[in-house]
Amino acid sequence: MKSKLILSMMAVAMISFAPGGYKTGDDVKDFSLKNVDGKMVSMSNYKDAKGFILVFTCNHCPFAKAYEARIMALDKKYASKGYPVIAINPNDPGAAPEDSYDNMIARAKEKNYTFPYVYDETQDVAKAFGAARTPHVFVVKKENGKNVVKYIGAIDNNSEEPEKATQHFVEDAVDALLAGKPVPNTETKAIGCTIKWRS
Repeated sequence: MKSKLILSMMAVAMISFAPGGYKTGDDVKDFSLKNVDGKMVSMSNYKDAKGFILVFTCNHCPFAKAYEARIMALDKKYASKGYPVIAINPNDPGAAPEDSYDNMIARAKEKNYTFPYVYDETQDVAKAFGAARTPHVFVVKKENGKNVVKYIGAIDNNSEEPEKATQHFVEDAVDALLAGKPVPNTETKAIGCTIKWRS
């Protein structure tokens, strides 16, 4: 009985996290996802980008809301330097109605997003990346015609009080890449709500 309980708990844990996914150093497959303006967005659209700050996020999650201003600040700081933000909503709106495409449009307009907010309707992109939570960040760099993962994890180390964050993982990663230096922390634990997978 005990072993069955353990197995069932392991199964639940596995459902909470996308299987596999990219690791640092991996080449990322490009995607084509619908933005809130109705246009399709791919990394290949950005001819002059040096890389990307890809953020799996959503409307409803308290952690995503807590980090929203910081995501906007990352785009403001780094888009002009060659590392724009692309925000990706992977959630099933059947499980989280606030994360529907129409609500994404409303949120982006209300907050005046300066970056694409795209809908991973099939959840294939989130699964390919191994995204597990919102927010979950993947910093990728263009290298020899490929998009290579350089950092995976959290934005910083204080979800509730940004002014008290002592480590700014995404900023440190992008700053290092821009300076031609190794990323100091290549992976951290993403803190947030679990992605709402389709059943």
